[in-house]
Amino acid sequence: MNYRLSEECPTLPRFDISVPHPARMWNYWLGGKDHFAADREAAEQAMQVMPLIPMVARATRRFALAAVQELAIAGGIRQFLDIGTGLPVDDAAHEVVAQRIAPDTRVVYVDNDPIVASHARALLVGRGSGQTNCLHLDLRDTSAILAGAAETLDFRQPMVVLLSAILDFIPDADDPWEIVERLHAALAPGSYMVIAHAASDIQSEAVAAMSGLYNERAAAPITPRSRAEVTRFFDGMTLTSPGVVPATGWCGTAAADTALPAYFGLGLKAA
Repeated sequence: MNYRLSEECPTLPRFDISVPHPARMWNYWLGGKDHFAADREAAEQAMQVMPLIPMVARATRRFALAAVQELAIAGGIRQFLDIGTGLPVDDAAHEVVAQRIAPDTRVVYVDNDPIVASHARALLVGRGSGQTNCLHLDLRDTSAILAGAAETLDFRQPMVVLLSAILDFIPDADDPWEIVERLHAALAPGSYMVIAHAASDIQSEAVAAMSGLYNERAAAPITPRSRAEVTRFFDGMTLTSPGVVPATGWCGTAAADTALPAYFGLGLKAA
């Protein structure tokens, strides 16, 4: 059993609880307990213009966990790089995989939120089995993420990269497609990339109103994107069925008659 916290995590920066933060708002929408008054207020305001947000959060969570389980069981993959981990509500990637499916699974969690890093400290102490690590880094620090993850994961072997509700927070000016390409380039053939992203072309008026309100309050602005823009993240990969589809296109994510403004996709790096 080998648990450790990366050197990037030893001293957590101070944070302002009066400013809403995406991870804490997301935790609120998921029914968690790790949020403050400012997060709850901003989350409720966003729900007033788009009441489906909690359903989007739950569907995204189910999609990510279903992908982890499927790739661990059917795909036999034993390495996971979870970027934008967020605050735990129930299961975390290493709990679903390492504890229940494959004790030898290795997982690296990455998040730039100091509260998430603090929870990772507690999560990684004496729980589960296998080798688990945490990197307190921003997705834009791609080189540092790859270097830090390589201390735990073997990039010569297939792995799964989870980018669940994180690319939304990278504006076009920072070229999120190039960031994903750098991650993709570092992966071995047989690796998978799991992406969940807010949609700009489903319930577009409500999404625009929600994101405008959200961006006025939250610490990190959100950029919803179209299906074509989300599909670009999978350039150079083989999309698995059913491709990049709305949340309702994945079995069990939501009621079929509910149009959830989010896209889900799973891509394979072929040989």
